[in-house]
Amino acid sequence: MTFIHRALKRPWTELFTKIGRPKTAGFSLIELMIVMSIMAILAAIANPVYQRHLIKAREAVLAEDLYQMRQAIDKFFADKLRYPDNLRELVTAKYLRSVPKDPFTKSAESWKLSAPEPDQGEAPPRGSVFDVTSGSDLIGLNGVPYRDW
Repeated sequence: MTFIHRALKRPWTELFTKIGRPKTAGFSLIELMIVMSIMAILAAIANPVYQRHLIKAREAVLAEDLYQMRQAIDKFFADKLRYPDNLRELVTAKYLRSVPKDPFTKSAESWKLSAPEPDQGEAPPRGSVFDVTSGSDLIGLNGVPYRDW
């Protein structure tokens, strides 16, 4: 009982220090260096994974934008029996809300447009936008250039 009584009178820091050792507060330099090196290793591992996820997200946006624009071109052709002259015509005719930005070039003006090719023995279809591709020169994670998607 007296031991507990004496222990309660002392400050709690005295209960956990060794006799004769000076009380220190904080961390030593070596402890800080070890923690910093562990943090640096974790950051070095995490950064490439993060960058890969960013590229995957941009690729998903590119694939969806191309799909939506190609669908709009097909609907335009089905309704008007001609292809649009430019992507803005899809917006003015309400087939698209706006021309999306290419996620890799970050511009709505960098899309590469393909004109329709005439079938053998037939006149070429009217209009100048048959297909749309990315204007980026980069290569995707699957090894295919974005301009070929």
